[in-house]
Amino acid sequence: MEYVGLAQDYAEVVFRADPATREFIAFWLDRDQRVLAGMNVNVWDVVEPIKALIASRASVDPKRLADPDVPLDDVANISA
Repeated sequence: MEYVGLAQDYAEVVFRADPATREFIAFWLDRDQRVLAGMNVNVWDVVEPIKALIASRASVDPKRLADPDVPLDDVANISA
């Protein structure tokens, strides 16, 4: 498990995959749908894209963020 960012004053938690599987990514979003923090559980090589989403301060579509078929780099049209 890896956690990056700081989930203070968040408005929503978005899961990419089912937490019951113990293989998922959780994202904490603020009211403007910007990623504040992310935690990957048994999903590897995603820390850099999560950091890029946080650093971009871009608003994201929670449905795209939750969709494992959408690469993280494409959620907010940024590159890690």
